[in-house]
Amino acid sequence: MIESNSHYTDRTFEEVDLNATRLVSSQFNACTFVNCSFVETVLLDCRFIECKFKDCDMSLLQVSGSVVSGTTFEDSKLVGINWTHANWGTNLLQEPLAFARCVLNHSTFIGLTLAEFQFKDCIASDVDFREADLSQSMFEGTDLSESFFSQTNLTQADLSRARNYTINPEENTLKGAKFSLPEAMSLLFSMNILLIDPNE
Repeated sequence: MIESNSHYTDRTFEEVDLNATRLVSSQFNACTFVNCSFVETVLLDCRFIECKFKDCDMSLLQVSGSVVSGTTFEDSKLVGINWTHANWGTNLLQEPLAFARCVLNHSTFIGLTLAEFQFKDCIASDVDFREADLSQSMFEGTDLSESFFSQTNLTQADLSRARNYTINPEENTLKGAKFSLPEAMSLLFSMNILLIDPNE
């Protein structure tokens, strides 16, 4: 049983149902959550340090004032989360997050520092990355359809295997970012230029 105002270290939680509950000031260190449900759960001032979530449903999770550091999410559903409500203060978040085969649709990362984050084989449709620092982040195999990039720092980010993105080079920082064809053609479509086929 997971309770408020509690500390847990190196614990494995399986099939825990915390749907629509409120968890306050609890700390989890190196804990693993398997097939757990956090739908509409409110996490208030909680801390998750080097944890792992696998096959979890965390849709509409609220992360008010909570710290999430060095944590991985695998095969999980994280739809509609406003990550800007988490505690991203200096020296609190020390390690980037990693998402693998997750659904992140309709989530918000606007204005956050997400350097070296990993999004591998995810579905990230209608995700707001505006004004975020995504430098050196990886989007391997991730579907970014209808996601928002504006004033986003993508320096040395790897989008070489990402797909369905719409990124305006004039509105974002792309120095050293990796792209691959044919998806990279979308970068040109947003510019006021004419593409001519020399074979025609």
